[in-house]
Amino acid sequence: MRRRPIRRALVSVYDKSGLLELGKRLHDAKVEILSTGSTAQVLMEAGIPVTRVEDYTGSPEMLGGRVKTLHPRVHAGILADSRNDEHMKQLKDAEIEPIDLVVINLYPFESTVASGATFDESIEQIDIGGPSMLRGAAKNHASVAVISSTSQYQRLFTALAAGGFTDEERQALALETFQRTSEYDASIATWLSGGRYRAEQWELIGALRYGENPHQKASLFSSRKERGIAQAVKIHGKEMSFNNYIDGDAAIRAAYDHQQPCVAIIKHTNPCGIAVGESIGAAYVKAHACDPVSAFGGVVAANREITSEMASALSEVFTEVVIAPSYESGAVEILSKKPSLRILTVEGKSTALEELRPISGGLLIQEIDRIDENGDDAKNWSQVSGDLVSEKCLADLEFAWRSVRAVKSNAILLAKDGASVGVGMGQVNRVDSARLAVARAGERVSGSVAASDAFFPFPDGLQILIDAGVIAVVAPGGSVRDDEVIAAAKAANIPMFFTGVRHFSHS
Repeated sequence: MRRRPIRRALVSVYDKSGLLELGKRLHDAKVEILSTGSTAQVLMEAGIPVTRVEDYTGSPEMLGGRVKTLHPRVHAGILADSRNDEHMKQLKDAEIEPIDLVVINLYPFESTVASGATFDESIEQIDIGGPSMLRGAAKNHASVAVISSTSQYQRLFTALAAGGFTDEERQALALETFQRTSEYDASIATWLSGGRYRAEQWELIGALRYGENPHQKASLFSSRKERGIAQAVKIHGKEMSFNNYIDGDAAIRAAYDHQQPCVAIIKHTNPCGIAVGESIGAAYVKAHACDPVSAFGGVVAANREITSEMASALSEVFTEVVIAPSYESGAVEILSKKPSLRILTVEGKSTALEELRPISGGLLIQEIDRIDENGDDAKNWSQVSGDLVSEKCLADLEFAWRSVRAVKSNAILLAKDGASVGVGMGQVNRVDSARLAVARAGERVSGSVAASDAFFPFPDGLQILIDAGVIAVVAPGGSVRDDEVIAAAKAANIPMFFTGVRHFSHS
């Protein structure tokens, strides 16, 4: 495997972590180092020989450092194709030495903007020379190796010890460099346009067996900015499918809507059981009891470490996927007795702040509908009917309200003792959702509380819940017929709370 030796390197970095080791490794490998500004100063103070770029070019830095590497002696050395005899002749005639390695990381534009810096401060963190040299080196990767991140230093050290980079290694580094510069430019364009322009990067993880249906092709990509189920680690079981990822994402989000130990069982993106408990094992048993028939073949997520207690109960039920932040010693051994069960670890809830939804000809972008303290904490609700409720009843109402967010609209969720007992989801009217929730709850509806993800447009849906034995209701309110809905609750002496916040989930 042919390796191209490194004789001359240009080093100019903003992030100086690892710089001294880098300089020492290059010097020990007898690599001549060209450097700029503070990078050169740090290396020289450590006793590492450096040629300053301004001495090499004969042109001092200008405009407060805006111009220092934009010079033919630098860029010709980077861009000369060593396979091209005419290129090499021109370098020789101009007394320019070729540059074999470029090590550059860029001004921190993204973090500067995120810090709330002024417009002018942000402008000053737009790197010009850095991207120019990175792109030049990446273009000429047949002759030049390019390091664009401190995370690549170890690969450089390995290459130095081996006598240089291979063609394939230089090409891989070039690709990573173009990814970085395109991401950098996209962040600048997004900021400067005030959000009128958007660009994101995703990296292919791999192809999936198929999409929602066998005739559809599908792939999984990883975000370069956010963390979630795409970064899950599979520790057992079959490969994940397209539908597994969709349901898994919904399950994680539903489980992490709660602060107590919580388990969510999801089927076709809807919960067939959500529950909280003193332990994660108790929460699972309560969640499964909501709808054992639908839980068959479901996806289970827990917001706490899965214990052997929970694993033993879950192993008795056919489950497609189980997801948790970690597993107690022995739990994986219990679960892995099911050869097809996919066991995943995911580190907490998703970090995404927005959700993107493609439509024909474009893209919809909205903030994630999160559970927060504005309208989702019971202390901020308005009671519009009925007597004072017990702490237990209020806790169930708050649980139901946090849980109904995970249900597709129109959504009604019935709860008792910190567990869903009946779920009506995805109906085209709220009356049918109320009937479905009641039917699924059966005898358990008596003494339960109800949450509606949006207002009751008429009293009829509420009346179904009242007649079935629901003892309290929470809903957003906001209908033009709120007075009629409140009157129905008062007539039945049913406590009703309005949150002022809607958790409508359309798809």
